[in-house]
Amino acid sequence: MAILDRYALFGHPVAHSRSPWLHARFAELTGEGLSYEARDVPPGDFDQALAEFLHGGGKGLNITVPHKLAAYAAVDELTERARRAGAVNTIAVTPGGLLGDNTDGAGLLRDLEHNLGLALHGMRILLVGAGGAARGALGPLLDAGPAELLIANRHADKARALAADFAGAGPVSGGGLEAAHGPFALVVNATSASLHDEVPALPGDAVDPGTFCYDMAYGSGPTAFMRWAADRGAAGTADGIGMLVEQAAESFALWRGVRPPTAQALAELKRQAGA
Repeated sequence: MAILDRYALFGHPVAHSRSPWLHARFAELTGEGLSYEARDVPPGDFDQALAEFLHGGGKGLNITVPHKLAAYAAVDELTERARRAGAVNTIAVTPGGLLGDNTDGAGLLRDLEHNLGLALHGMRILLVGAGGAARGALGPLLDAGPAELLIANRHADKARALAADFAGAGPVSGGGLEAAHGPFALVVNATSASLHDEVPALPGDAVDPGTFCYDMAYGSGPTAFMRWAADRGAAGTADGIGMLVEQAAESFALWRGVRPPTAQALAELKRQAGA
């Protein structure tokens, strides 16, 4: 029996992750032979776990919380999108060493434009949060050509600093949550609030009947942010399950040289979640 190329997800926790199912499905859809597992790697154990994985012949990794910065520091080379994001969520083993990439922003953009049919060019966009998820999303969102992109965060200084880092990439500014007066055409929640069934304290006029609201978090039903947006008459809402699928496909393409079709896997995953 042929030995399959080995891939894995490193994170803490990872028991909830759909990545093993996704990559197994991608392998079926593309005819690629590989194995993929989720490994719970506690904080502080990343370097040792990485060394053991590579010693065992591992070919590539996905990286999730809390290891994206550790992965950024561990690789030998960075893609431009990983450099812009300041974090690594995908590692590929290459002849030249470890290549670090960040597929989160590309996955978000493809879900918004391809799966949900939104035309971001010329939009007024609100990005809520100024942490790692927001940083990973910011470059691709600005590349789409919005008329304006405001970063709103509980700590306004952090939002302004993030906006300054991307000042040359497009019309971006930053401020506190209270400054996010709309309406906006698109509101993207890049905070972890929905994981705690909470909603960022945005002004009531951030959303109107022309606003589409997107939560990067996902669960078994509408998130707290999606429910909040629907209560305020938003034109539409979506969670991050499509982003999960699309960023995984980007990782798969980096590793295998073929981008898997995502529509079928996304539909199956939504059915599993009861969506």
